[in-house]
Amino acid sequence: MMLNSRHFVCFLVLLYRMNESILNKTEWKENIILVDADYVDKVAFDLIVNFERMIGRRIPQADMAKWLECIALDGGLKPLDDTHPACQTQAIFIHQKKQMDNFQPGLFTDLDGKAFSGALGEFQISCVPVEEMVTAEDLFVDSMQVICNSGDVKRVMVVPDADHIYNKVREGLRHVDDEKRITVFAMQPMEGGNYRQEILGYSLMAALGIHADEIK
Repeated sequence: MMLNSRHFVCFLVLLYRMNESILNKTEWKENIILVDADYVDKVAFDLIVNFERMIGRRIPQADMAKWLECIALDGGLKPLDDTHPACQTQAIFIHQKKQMDNFQPGLFTDLDGKAFSGALGEFQISCVPVEEMVTAEDLFVDSMQVICNSGDVKRVMVVPDADHIYNKVREGLRHVDDEKRITVFAMQPMEGGNYRQEILGYSLMAALGIHADEIK
C-alpha cells in the first residue's frame, strides 16, 4: 500500500507504539525540522501585530523558505562549501488548520511534497494533518521520539507549542542519544534538558523582514 506524506508520520507513530524496531526500516534525512505549524503561525501573527505598532509600517507575511533556513542555521547547519558538502533537510509540519495565514506560501496542499534549494542545501517539506486516531499533542511528541530514535538522523530542530507541551517535549528527549544534536525552539529560555535551546522569535523576525535597526 502506498502512503502519501500526509499520512506517513501518523502511520509511523502507530507502528512505533506497536513495535519500536520498525524504525530500522525507515529512512530519514540526517537533518529534520519538526514544526507545530498552528503554533508557529500564531506566534508570527502576534509578532506582526506588535511590530507594526512599534515600527509604524506594514509587515508582510513571513517568507517560508527564509524561515526554514534560519531555523536550520540556529540548529547548527553550515552553508555549503568544500568542508560542508551538499546535504538534505526534511521539514515536517504538523497541523490542524488548512493553512498558515501569516506565511508565504502557507497553504499546506501547496507546501506538501515540495522542495527548494539554497545555501544550506535542499529542503524537502511534508505536511501532516492531525487525524482522528491521535491528538495534536500526542502526534507531535510521538513523532519527535520516532525521529530522534532513528539511526539515520543526526540533527533535529524541534519547534513545539512550548506554551503547552514543553514539559512533555523535555521528558520525551530525556533519553535521546547524546551524539545527536537536538535544538528546541521557544519564545523565551525554558528549563533545560539534554539539548540546545534557541529563541524562536529571531528566525521569525528575519523571515518577516524586521531589521534590528528598526527596533527602538
